[in-house]
Amino acid sequence: MDARLDLFENKTVMTLSKHLNAAARAATDAGLPARTQELVKLRASQINGCAVCVDMHSKEAALAGETSVRLNLVAAWREATVFTDAERAALELAEQATRIADASGGVTDEAWAAAAAYYDEEQLGALITVIGVINVYNRMNVITRQPAGDYVPGQWS
Repeated sequence: MDARLDLFENKTVMTLSKHLNAAARAATDAGLPARTQELVKLRASQINGCAVCVDMHSKEAALAGETSVRLNLVAAWREATVFTDAERAALELAEQATRIADASGGVTDEAWAAAAAYYDEEQLGALITVIGVINVYNRMNVITRQPAGDYVPGQWS
């Protein structure tokens, strides 16, 4: 499959990406565990059908220490016994925020309270930043039909 647009040659996209990457770095500096960030990015990317980001974040998660069992179970995390309660809260928040158009009320109070039980305000800020940034990247990649499969961990760091 050929991409509709070369995102790396597009000045506007590259300017935006610079700012999105700065936001992502701010989230990392807030103390949200790297593995949690990668699980959240992976789940949102699965929901959005973004092959580029599924490829990237499954590989980055493995590099961060995730096991193949946990990576394979992210799509069915509710039924899996391998995730902590904190990770489950982050995954629920990511799913609800990613599917915000599907719910008339957006993210539920229960999902927010569950996340707030495990993450402090800085980490919650990081979590919503990670969710927002990955959703932007997902949409850019899906809109332009970016091909996936050849990502090498760290290549866009």
